[in-house]
Amino acid sequence: MEQIGHACEEWGAFQLKNHGIPKSVIEELEMQTKRLFDLPKEQKMKALRTPDYPTGYGTVWITPFFQQRMWQEGFTIFGSSEDDAKKIWPDDYQTFCDATKKFQEESKVLIEKLIHLSFKYLGISEEEEANWIGNNHAGATQLNSYPVCPKPENAMGIAPHTDTSIFTLLNQSQASGLQVFKDGSGWFNVPLEPNTVVINTGDVLHILSNARFKSALHRVTVNSIKHRYSMVYFYRPIMEHVVSPLGSDNPRFRALTFKEYVAIKDKHFDKSLSIISVKED
Repeated sequence: MEQIGHACEEWGAFQLKNHGIPKSVIEELEMQTKRLFDLPKEQKMKALRTPDYPTGYGTVWITPFFQQRMWQEGFTIFGSSEDDAKKIWPDDYQTFCDATKKFQEESKVLIEKLIHLSFKYLGISEEEEANWIGNNHAGATQLNSYPVCPKPENAMGIAPHTDTSIFTLLNQSQASGLQVFKDGSGWFNVPLEPNTVVINTGDVLHILSNARFKSALHRVTVNSIKHRYSMVYFYRPIMEHVVSPLGSDNPRFRALTFKEYVAIKDKHFDKSLSIISVKED
């Protein structure tokens, strides 16, 4: 608990071994992720995301905030992947759906353990903790592909951003590429460690902790040697849930629903936390 709390305060991110997610679950989703992105583009485009339909195939959501195009393609899943998988594999979608479902279930169990430990570290009661797990949870999964890039020095995989989540779990496959920013020190490479997942704190936990835990600023680089894949699980509250600092007499953020915060982030991106900050008298 102490190590996790300290990592969230200093970095907003850490690597976790002995996490309990079976190796077979991760390997199966890695195989299905590669299977997906190796398809011809016209087949993947059958499940194209749109502003009105935010699941399926497409570029990362932060793309409109940057002039430079990112060297990445992704696949977003809210809840079940079945509807989008059927568009791509009408007769052979079940193995993909089973792999994503198992990854989601195992990631949820792990992150709820981390919420328990982090809330205990912060002195937040178990009664309050119960408001942030179980039926008050809404998960999202993101599969990413970063092809070999001929000029990686002129490209980026995903631009710097923070996550709109409580915790985010990431498994990076084939090659490293994730970088985390530390105040006063700059960008650090997150090494590719076997049987290890990366956990980072999102905006919601930053707010709940009254800014005690950092919301990790991170980005992804690309390389000219190996095709990199990653699988990401975002643990988020349901849209109607009210988000505000817990157990603080001097809240640094105003209360709002998660849906309201998502709308602010979609419009204002990296200025979102400052927009909901409470001004001191």
